[in-house]
Amino acid sequence: MARPRASLCLPVWACLLVAACLLLPLRDAMASPVVHAARIGEHGEVTRFVLETDRPLDGHLFYLQNPDRIVLDLPEAEWELSAADGDAMGGFTGRGVIRAFRYGLFQPGTSRLVLDLARPATVARQFLLQPAGAMPHYRFVLDLEPADRTAFGRAAGSTAPKVQRAAIPAPAVKPRGDTDRQVVVIDAGHGGVDPGAIGISGLHEKDVTLAVAIKTANLLRRSGRYDVYLTRDRDVFLKLRERVAIARARGADLFVSIHADSVGDPSVRGGAVYTLSETASDKEAAALAAQENKADLIAGVDLGGENDDVASILIDLVQRDTKNRSAEMASFTVDELRQQARVRTRPHRFAGFRVLKAPDVPSVLVELGFMSNRDDEAMLRGDAGQLRLARAIAAAIDRFLARREAAVRQ
Repeated sequence: MARPRASLCLPVWACLLVAACLLLPLRDAMASPVVHAARIGEHGEVTRFVLETDRPLDGHLFYLQNPDRIVLDLPEAEWELSAADGDAMGGFTGRGVIRAFRYGLFQPGTSRLVLDLARPATVARQFLLQPAGAMPHYRFVLDLEPADRTAFGRAAGSTAPKVQRAAIPAPAVKPRGDTDRQVVVIDAGHGGVDPGAIGISGLHEKDVTLAVAIKTANLLRRSGRYDVYLTRDRDVFLKLRERVAIARARGADLFVSIHADSVGDPSVRGGAVYTLSETASDKEAAALAAQENKADLIAGVDLGGENDDVASILIDLVQRDTKNRSAEMASFTVDELRQQARVRTRPHRFAGFRVLKAPDVPSVLVELGFMSNRDDEAMLRGDAGQLRLARAIAAAIDRFLARREAAVRQ
């Protein structure tokens, strides 16, 4: 009688264990690099900026003027800077020639570090230190030295950002009229390297706007009546013109940009809705538009080609019909916000926001409240407050699109 063969089959748990061991190195290789800390030190005339990372990083460095900045593009990374790091530098303010710095996801695959300069300076040395002794991380070091205006101008002229792919590829969409469902694009303001307004407790505007935008989109999608798109669904930076381009590429019937404000007076609170106008409704509206329109500068984007003439042309291209429909949407939004939260005196305002300049898409910018006010910030931080605001925006969108659909059927 033949002896039975020994089975070569392993228990299921053993197979899974072997597979996990084989995949572990692959998983680690695919994981994003981690930035553990950032430090600024002064050594005579030299200002040293150090990033501590879990692996060597290859960066692309360039200079921008007006205002003066040094920008470093890195592979997409996880930033784990602690509160202590921020406190040590006064909340990521700088020292020496560095006035302040910011960081974040610039676009998928690229993290961006922006050093705002107190005066012109150039990178004299750039090097990497290996982990050693009590220093378990790699250290990416930039040594900055003061430079005169001419030298900095030459440096800015000889370096430029790498040609980047679009943050979101232009979608292949049906032209207007090919679908029964109307299209809504919701824009969560700021993101990535641009945090937006900072609340009194340290809350970032970019986090609030994303949370409310996602809640609003979910409410609209549940109805099944609309095609709803977000300009961003995670913490990533988008240029202002990219946000408008997304709305137009999607064939949007409505574009809603969500923001939160901050001012020096902590007693000021309440929401407001803005539509586009060549002339701001007041000095405060003009200042807010100017502040928001600087988002590309904050993120280290060269806006040298975006001159005042272009802005004027864009404004002139806005059709009267689009302006009227935008004003109608603003009226509905104010009505709905009043039922859920406090709104400002004269809650419908006018300003020259770049994100409202699509000539053929009705567009509004909703300021949810003031991050600088304790009560408003508490509402914006909490899930219940965010949901109330999302319901108000969704209800206004329902009213606006229902009226538009009824007009089309007549």
